Amino acid sequence: MNLPHPTARTTPTFALPVPDLAAWRAGNTGTEGVWHFDSGQPGRHLMISALVHGNELCGAWAVKGLLEAGLRPQQGRLTLALCNLEAFDRFDAARHDAARYIDEDLNRQWLDERIAAADTRERRRAAALRPFVARADWLLDIHSMHEPSAPLLLTGTRARNLQLAQALRTPEYIVVDAGHPQGVRMRDYGRFGRPDAEGGDTRSLLIECGFHGDPASRAVAQDLCLRVLAQSGLLSAAALAQRLPGWRLPDAPRQWVLEVTAPVVASSSAFRFAAPYTGLERVAKAGTVIGDNDGVAVTTPYDDCVLVMPSTRQACAGVTVVRFARCRSI
Repeated sequence: MNLPHPTARTTPTFALPVPDLAAWRAGNTGTEGVWHFDSGQPGRHLMISALVHGNELCGAWAVKGLLEAGLRPQQGRLTLALCNLEAFDRFDAARHDAARYIDEDLNRQWLDERIAAADTRERRRAAALRPFVARADWLLDIHSMHEPSAPLLLTGTRARNLQLAQALRTPEYIVVDAGHPQGVRMRDYGRFGRPDAEGGDTRSLLIECGFHGDPASRAVAQDLCLRVLAQSGLLSAAALAQRLPGWRLPDAPRQWVLEVTAPVVASSSAFRFAAPYTGLERVAKAGTVIGDNDGVAVTTPYDDCVLVMPSTRQACAGVTVVRFARCRSI
């Protein structure tokens, strides 16, 4: 596995245009931004979600493309969701981090107790989206990253999700992780979080498509949508090729699993890294200092430790700023 060394960090250019979602905001379900299509034939129920964070535009482009293509399942059911439209409405490329959420991170609210509180805009939005998430058998949740990095497919700890990630044959890096201390992600809600013995046919994946403002992130999002649609059996390969020409990218040359062993959680916004890490750096020696957490040195716990998604752009007390992982090939 050839992983990058730290390089000087520069502020990346936000080059991905903002999609015009005006024609697709209303949805067809009575819930803003949510579209549902039922073939009337037996099959899986696949949900594809985008804009869980309002500054992550690649998924919005992909969902917009699916809607514009008039995609309809040949069997089973398909739900397409533009999730945090209120945050998206605040988007400004010059201050894109500010559009991540309004009150709190929508992707940390997926516990019934939090949703029931309905005391923030994100929790109220989660309540509106919950029926669709609860009914879905498969979920693809589309995200992008604070820093420029290779795409990552997050499977959680369930073997059934890792099996689907391997069947997709892309991206190159698969992250097996247990989630965030801050709260539960949509991808782990309800049936999706159950052990393999109880989870049945459910599958849930979260794709991090690359830097928020990189146009390549849109192509990654489109590619994953096409591949998951094919694996789900909702449409034939011929139908997908006809409706979504040019969406499929080459398969990854091989895939690597990054098994997350622990997150590093910031004590405050003062967290600092010791080098300009952007992700997938492999630190050779255990005990290497990689950061400062309010005066406490943060060191790697083992040799050949891989840094997953390091970023201080959202750093504050309780926020995960990097994950430690071991790497293996598959």
